[in-house]
Amino acid sequence: MTVSEPTDETEYSTMYEIRNYYFEPSLLGDYRIWVQEKALPYIQSSVDVVGFWLSNIDEPTEIIGREMDNLGSATVTWIIRWSDIATRHARMKEVFGSDEWKAIMRSNPGLKYYYRSEVKFAEDLLPPEHVA
Repeated sequence: MTVSEPTDETEYSTMYEIRNYYFEPSLLGDYRIWVQEKALPYIQSSVDVVGFWLSNIDEPTEIIGREMDNLGSATVTWIIRWSDIATRHARMKEVFGSDEWKAIMRSNPGLKYYYRSEVKFAEDLLPPEHVA
């Protein structure tokens, strides 16, 4: 995927989709295997994945400010780089509406254990030479 060049020195066209999932922590071992063997190969061949993280390090979440709700912090986070929102909307329908993805999801070891998911979008404030 190519990222278009900024229109001037302060406007950068790269945007990021940050996906957080509140997935059952006790299933993260099986989930990791599923992600590495099935989900990630498909996702990486279809979109520009910046990173994919599981919160399985035995270190408590550091909270500053208001308390979290009963779900705690996200257990799965991944980020996709996009050139613009229109491209994102079109590609997401293609990629995650495909029969191949539906079959991959049916093999997910914890399909009913996504307690919450959130998707947010962020703009890149660093100049293009800092974008990988």
